[in-house]
Amino acid sequence: MTGSYEKRFDGRALDECRPIRAQVGIVPSADGSAMFETGKTRAIAIVRGPRKLHPKHMENPKKGILRVTYQMMSFSVWDRIRPGLSRRGQEISKVAEWALSEVVDLEAFPNSVVDVFIQIPQADAGTRVAGLNAAAMALAHSGLPMKEMVSAIATGKVDKTIVVDVDYDEEAYHEGEGSTDIPMAFTSLTKKITLLQLDGKIAPKELKEAIELGKQACEKILEIQTKALKNPGEIIK
Repeated sequence: MTGSYEKRFDGRALDECRPIRAQVGIVPSADGSAMFETGKTRAIAIVRGPRKLHPKHMENPKKGILRVTYQMMSFSVWDRIRPGLSRRGQEISKVAEWALSEVVDLEAFPNSVVDVFIQIPQADAGTRVAGLNAAAMALAHSGLPMKEMVSAIATGKVDKTIVVDVDYDEEAYHEGEGSTDIPMAFTSLTKKITLLQLDGKIAPKELKEAIELGKQACEKILEIQTKALKNPGEIIK
């Protein structure tokens, strides 16, 4: 891990995640619910379903549909966000849907839909991966059949240096080559990549390093997710 960004703004090691907290069962009325927090970024996910899909012409007799809605609350950042689903929210909703559809057994509930609602009440970068971690836990908590879990993290390049779990200060840092953000997600058993996006510039060799560091970080996140699922209602750190 080479580069000129040797000391991070918050004092973390280059391969160190921010402090993590996770909990399932936070909304008793939901079919499944979870909270995932990394540093100052907090995500809440709620699962509703499976239930009958409407309109009827969208039904599939062979498998169900997974719908994900991601939204940042208007007070989640210092600059107030306009209420409603933004274009960015629509894009993140879709990539989260793709990432989670890989592990949910959709054939177990034909002609039905499962809705996953991801809300971000507090944001400090890494919101899409925090939301994905919360959503995976909420789905598992709901009891829906899942082939494996999904764990996500954002790695990045800050001033030529690869780092794990990029925060807002690092996202906004521009010196030399500036910063690069790489959200990614891995499945727990097959280690398949279900999300990989790139915002910025990075060399192929550096991207390979970033993915490997992300995979290692996701192993630690998976441990916390698993422990939270085994201890409903308890905040796991």
